[in-house]
Amino acid sequence: MTELRATYRLQLGPGFGLAEAQALVPYLKDLGVSHLYLSPCFEARAGSTHGYDVVDPTRISAALGGEAALRELAEAGLGLILDVVPNHMATSDENPWWRDPDLRTRFFDIDPDTGRHRRFFDIDHLAGVRVEDPEVFETTQRLLIDLVAAGIVDGVRVDHPDGLADPAEYLERLRAAGVERVWVEKILEPGESLREWPVEGTTGYEFLAELTALFIDPAGERPLTELYRELTGERRSYGEIAAEAKREQLQTTFAAELDRLRRLHDAPGLAEAVASLPVYRSYVRPGRGEVDPADRQAVAAATIGDRLARVLLLEERGHDAFVRRFQQTTPAVMAKGVEDTAFYRYNRLLALNEVGGDPARFAVSVDDFHAGNAERARRFPRGLLVTQTHDTKRSADTRARISALAGMADEWRTHVMRWRELNRPLRVGGAPDDNEEYLIYQTLAGTWPIEPERLEAYVEKALREAKLNSSWANPNDAHERAVAAFCRRLHQHEPFLADFAPFAERVARAGEQAALGQLVLKLTAPGVPDIYQGDELEALALVDPDNRRPIDWERRRRALAELLAGAPPTRATMKLFVIARALELRARTPEAFSDGYLPLTAPREICAYMRGNSVLVVVALRPGWEGARLELPAPAACRWRDVLSSSEHDLGARPALAELLRHHPYALLERLSPAPYRLRESVAAVRQPVENS
Repeated sequence: MTELRATYRLQLGPGFGLAEAQALVPYLKDLGVSHLYLSPCFEARAGSTHGYDVVDPTRISAALGGEAALRELAEAGLGLILDVVPNHMATSDENPWWRDPDLRTRFFDIDPDTGRHRRFFDIDHLAGVRVEDPEVFETTQRLLIDLVAAGIVDGVRVDHPDGLADPAEYLERLRAAGVERVWVEKILEPGESLREWPVEGTTGYEFLAELTALFIDPAGERPLTELYRELTGERRSYGEIAAEAKREQLQTTFAAELDRLRRLHDAPGLAEAVASLPVYRSYVRPGRGEVDPADRQAVAAATIGDRLARVLLLEERGHDAFVRRFQQTTPAVMAKGVEDTAFYRYNRLLALNEVGGDPARFAVSVDDFHAGNAERARRFPRGLLVTQTHDTKRSADTRARISALAGMADEWRTHVMRWRELNRPLRVGGAPDDNEEYLIYQTLAGTWPIEPERLEAYVEKALREAKLNSSWANPNDAHERAVAAFCRRLHQHEPFLADFAPFAERVARAGEQAALGQLVLKLTAPGVPDIYQGDELEALALVDPDNRRPIDWERRRRALAELLAGAPPTRATMKLFVIARALELRARTPEAFSDGYLPLTAPREICAYMRGNSVLVVVALRPGWEGARLELPAPAACRWRDVLSSSEHDLGARPALAELLRHHPYALLERLSPAPYRLRESVAAVRQPVENS
């Protein structure tokens, strides 16, 4: 197996298959990643743009290049991690198991009373697979297992494990079959811990949420909350809005699933029990009689009657099928009710409305961030660390810009109130409404200068996901046209642009610094950093399909080649520079990144820690630390070099932060050994703050 240092996520699809991925390997090796992390590449429906609509998991997609191309890619010099989809397959005649009526009932989870395709969430053409059946597991997972055994594939990312009847059993079978490196796409609510599964960890959404909130100024919570209430009249908490959205989804989109549950066990309060579970699901194992204390906690926190609680906790036997079905239903209701509805209704600060996040939690303290890192270091030191994925609502750079608004809340309020007056003539028939208008202003602040077409496409999706003035099921064409016209006119409205553009530039500057600080933490915290395709340069993206637009690979190759040839980084290439330098450090000192995590005492505006005894990380989260000192452990007193600025420091036990952060609001320092420290000649040294490109 290839040593894990960093992964690079690629989205395969029409026009970008395995051969195109192989062409990127030299660039990615120079960047410093160790693994390619590929979207699903098993045979999918004809014309599939993403690969999650698998029709035959026993073959590598011919459209992407087939198994021969996968083997060639594996020999190109990077390890491979495959995204696998055990929970569902496409209901297509291309699918041999769906096409055959006998195989269909054996392989797919079909309601015997109604004949209904258990779905993947609300998608009718994706049917749940009975991978819990040993024969189904053997058939659908055999190629994957063989690829791992042959050394073609280093590890797998398991898509949506919460949809499985028994996630632990599936993961145990993979491990028994020799698949040792497994990451699960598991969304953990704040305070929830990953179960003791045989995995390397999650795909990193909990880290993303903690990192985002770490950089949000807590002083902005009250003024931004008051502004949101004043603008929209919304007085309910986020929790109330999310609960309402979950109930709506259960009674509409998932009415058939609720009906199936009732036929298995029609307990009073069943609907409210499903909608009120505070986590995605519980993991009771009826066949083994196993109930974890965390399951008891989750059931106790929901609105569940005593008798139903006893059933769900296996204290009243004979309801195994109901318990399994209940546990497979709650994740879909949570995902559609929260991620795809409430996240588009509650717009207090859009940076918080992210997969794995809780918009009710405004900020995270440095101590809490350290606690999360320490737990990952102890339990899952090879878990993935992400700031953007193909499923995130916004890219890391967009999120960082919007987060910066919390640190300028009073000024933001003044501008928003001015824009509402300036743009009042642009509204037609009350469209956009107040909540939608506020979403638009935050989106513009996060993505400026965004093209009108991209903004309009995003806002149309946001309106339909919110399901208030329009929806996917019942689009309100008149309202959508009026909102699109408003967005279009904003780009031409000079009074608005004259006030907005200078403010947006200030937000962009603050966002860039925060994004770079977050990047330094992602590249050095316990775990394996993952880079989403194209995110090594500034990426101001929104939810899919916006975040899956074609990548200008030549621009990235050229920029990296210039850096490696000695050119200093510019504002445009600083992310790329930070990644290359940090990954070079990880490659040169792997023992430091596998040898513990030591939080350091610092002002609350500073996040600082050591990896091993040779790497020191210091990142300023916001102003307020000037004049303060850092507390280092006694053995740390020696000479250090900042690999990002090339400045050297003789550090005692209490170095001045102003000295460490003289060049940038972040520092990544390496202890100098007795032997002379040699910089890799192909990466340029930078001693001065980055100037404009």
